[in-house]
Amino acid sequence: MRQFSSKNRVYLDHNATTKARLSAIKGLKKALKHWGNPSSVHQNANKAKNLLWTARQNLSQFLNCHPLEIIFTSGASESNNQAIKSPFQNLRKTKQRNELIISSVEHPSVLYTADFLSQQGFKVHKIPVSKQGFLDEDFFEKCLSEKTLLVSIMSANNETGVIFPIEKWVKKVRSAGALFHSDMVQVLGKKKLNLKELDIDLASFSAHKCYSLQGCGILYCKKGLELNNLIHGGPQERQRRAGTENLTGITAFGEVAKEGDFIIKKNHQLKTLRDNMEKQLLSQLKKVEVIGGQAPRIDNTSCLCISNVPGETLLINLDLKGISISVGSACGSGKMESSSVLTAMGWTQKEALSSIRISLGIETTKEQINYFQKTLVESVNRLRNLE
Repeated sequence: MRQFSSKNRVYLDHNATTKARLSAIKGLKKALKHWGNPSSVHQNANKAKNLLWTARQNLSQFLNCHPLEIIFTSGASESNNQAIKSPFQNLRKTKQRNELIISSVEHPSVLYTADFLSQQGFKVHKIPVSKQGFLDEDFFEKCLSEKTLLVSIMSANNETGVIFPIEKWVKKVRSAGALFHSDMVQVLGKKKLNLKELDIDLASFSAHKCYSLQGCGILYCKKGLELNNLIHGGPQERQRRAGTENLTGITAFGEVAKEGDFIIKKNHQLKTLRDNMEKQLLSQLKKVEVIGGQAPRIDNTSCLCISNVPGETLLINLDLKGISISVGSACGSGKMESSSVLTAMGWTQKEALSSIRISLGIETTKEQINYFQKTLVESVNRLRNLE
């Protein structure tokens, strides 16, 4: 059997994690040279503190916000938890507002946090999403009221790539007097962000989804908004997130942020590659549908429903051929379960289990996509003939 090294594999799972850029590695090495605790007061600590502040400035420029509006966390899951739980912990100050609105296709860190709040007695509304990924705006407007405390809607879905029009929705939430949070993980580095103009209250980001290191994230908190700690302890991050800062991860993230415009430009160039790939696959294979293909999408993502072929089986076949993709399902206790995102959109369990996600990266080449297309078509035809 042919063996594929990491160098010659075709990696098409960038929405799960990205390869760290050289700038991130340089930032890591820089931080390792200055390993003092930023909370101490000696010279080692001052050097570490300077690295922390420089990274904060770089990232604030990338996001167009104030440096002190950035809270460093362990990742987007922690950021989402703090952003959603904190307003409800302050409920005594919000009087009658005790309702949360989210979309039905959020990341598990949002869905499970919402379920937790529901168990605490708060009311949670989940906005339905159509089969092609459009949010039900009428449902949202009916739910939005003087009882709404927080609305949390992702900027782009991680499985389908569908972009949600949060710019329009922020204004509606503002008029209702509620807070707005967005999981913005999948748009970082894929579109230009201006948090100041967006007028959003809270936003979550993850470093490893944007060519930096795992274990580092950001919670953006608009100036003047009171935020409760999720983690209690020391006074780090202006008493909003206790624990010694992940200096290596933060410094690496800050260095990647300086390349932000370059990364965005490269990501935009993936649209042509993605669209041509889908066009070729639809012409070469029968009973294939692009999920979310009629909606605005981030340029690197393609979610395909391939009838009569289990996504897990297809993933294994492609993996043996040196290709890494993702399936729209999750494995729990040895049992494959259909994607909650796709079933929430109205796709059947069988269709969801037959879906795959291809997410390109800035180093993805036309030759790699051609190899993927050829291998996918061969694998699908072979598996269908085995029925």
